[in-house]
Amino acid sequence: MVNELFSAIILAIVQGSTEWLPISSSGHLVLVERLLDYKVGLIFDVALHFGTLMAVFVYFGKDIVDIIEELLRGKFRSEKGRMGILLIIASLPTALFGFFAKSYFDSVLSNLGIIASGFALTGMFLLIASVPGKVKQEKLGFRGAFFIGVAQALSIIPGISRSGSTISSGIMLGLNEKEAMKFSFLLSIPVVFGANLITIGNNTLPPDLIWAALASFIVGIIAIHLIFNYILVNRKSFMWFGLYCLLLAASIGIYLSIA
Repeated sequence: MVNELFSAIILAIVQGSTEWLPISSSGHLVLVERLLDYKVGLIFDVALHFGTLMAVFVYFGKDIVDIIEELLRGKFRSEKGRMGILLIIASLPTALFGFFAKSYFDSVLSNLGIIASGFALTGMFLLIASVPGKVKQEKLGFRGAFFIGVAQALSIIPGISRSGSTISSGIMLGLNEKEAMKFSFLLSIPVVFGANLITIGNNTLPPDLIWAALASFIVGIIAIHLIFNYILVNRKSFMWFGLYCLLLAASIGIYLSIA
């Protein structure tokens, strides 16, 4: 019982931090589960994602309320209203790709070969974003939002980081680091909420899993604050995370070749 509790707490910490770091929370959860020899159920996974979802709600609460108010008032040309439209557009590719492909990738979620490939792709995304470019800083447009949405849709593949692909795409489109991060974090809301809703269906979250969601929430909100204000505020930071993902992919490849 103690070992199970310890393992569950570690997984909650892993989810709370890696959901926002550009290194794939799903891939890391699979790896840590294997290391701990502790397999969690689907409802436990939902509890962890619910915690990180609440973290972004709390941290960007004012932005979220403003966006919803402007959309309900039909003020689509205001700053927050336009942001809401862009988030909707960016959510469409994930919704479509998820509808047709999510069941397949869920079935291979624990496939280390696919996870290694996902980590490698994430690493390349991050390395490209880390290169100092002369891209003109400009506002995000509808095409750009859709492009970020396509990048996010790829994160359905195990090992590809949702935050890594979307933040990197935003930077390549001309957003600065904070603009790209904020758009990425806000974009997680419809995706994570929708995925959890489909997964849990009419079931309710068991009371004994509330603590898991709480631990994930606490770690998640701390992680968002540190990442948004200190960790990913410079393109050079992306290089280190990119190298980490490539090294992790190579390590998994070596393990598979000798196992």
